[in-house]
Amino acid sequence: MPLDKRVVNVVVKRGVTLTVALVFIVLLTSVIIGVTGYDTKVLNALIEQRLQGLKQALQNRPNPPSSEEIAKIIESERERLRSIYGLDKPWYERLIPMTVRTFKLDLNVTSDDVAQIAGLRPPVEVKTAIGVTLPRTVIMITTAELLSMAIALPLGPYIAYKRGSRLDKGIIAYAALTNAVPIWWLAMIAIFIFGFRLEIAPTRYREIVSYFGMFGSNPLEAIKGVLYYAYLPILVTTFSFLGGWLYSVRAVAIRVVSEDFVVVAKAKGLPENMVVRKYILRVIAGPVVTFVILGLATSIQGFIITETIFDWPGMGSLYYQAILSADSPTILGLTYVTTLVYIIGRFILEILYVILDPRVKM
Repeated sequence: MPLDKRVVNVVVKRGVTLTVALVFIVLLTSVIIGVTGYDTKVLNALIEQRLQGLKQALQNRPNPPSSEEIAKIIESERERLRSIYGLDKPWYERLIPMTVRTFKLDLNVTSDDVAQIAGLRPPVEVKTAIGVTLPRTVIMITTAELLSMAIALPLGPYIAYKRGSRLDKGIIAYAALTNAVPIWWLAMIAIFIFGFRLEIAPTRYREIVSYFGMFGSNPLEAIKGVLYYAYLPILVTTFSFLGGWLYSVRAVAIRVVSEDFVVVAKAKGLPENMVVRKYILRVIAGPVVTFVILGLATSIQGFIITETIFDWPGMGSLYYQAILSADSPTILGLTYVTTLVYIIGRFILEILYVILDPRVKM
């Protein structure tokens, strides 16, 4: 069945809008680092890295040039690279090239402290550091989001259907508790009880880096190690997320429970499961999809304090260390990647809106 042209137009227009938003954010970030002089630091560091590689290559030749000749070659190459990267021009003339490099994540290497978070030996490129830490955040934060969603999506409408019951009151109290208690505080309590007292969980989690490196040589041992280090952070994070998810889905569904078509379905004596599934969950699909997509998109940013408490080497820890080290290339790269993921999530959401709500096509 061919796609409706109006649907295609809506999707294309919103895709273009989101793309423009992404470009604008990256341009704005480039303007900020240009005005503050951070782009000069980034480009100078990139040039020095390449010059260091050239110097080593010259010294490793069978008949290496003299020190004076190497110095002249290095100085000549430095001037050439400065011209190529536009360091002989004002910052606003470097704006577009800097933006393009950001899109390609061609942002030089991280600081040594940031490289330690990634678990790699310096020098480490920014895109490499982000690439190795992102899966760790997915394992801890995104997995917890998925588990919370899997529990809340079928249970939330049922709780709304049973409004005023003990289950409903218990969920409200649970949501209030998890909303009031910071997740990092729960993390400290969990480490103290399960790690130091019961000794059934690790007390430090940085060692998980070594197990990530085993997937190529010993995948079974790697999986066992990752599960051992990941289960407590995932459980704590899920416990914290679940209250908010249950309350949010309940709040959306409770508006539908009192609608006439649900009251009629109850009066007909239809089973509770059928009423919840066909008359409530289907109606709230749009708002629920919004929660799901945006929740998954924002989960890859990591949680700085929580990851610090667990000593978990994820995106939050990487961001925190980049800020402490004034590592502008890594900060810029992380900002771009998290914004890109959010924009992609929004685009998927717009497509799903068109599918789930025919009124969007108008």
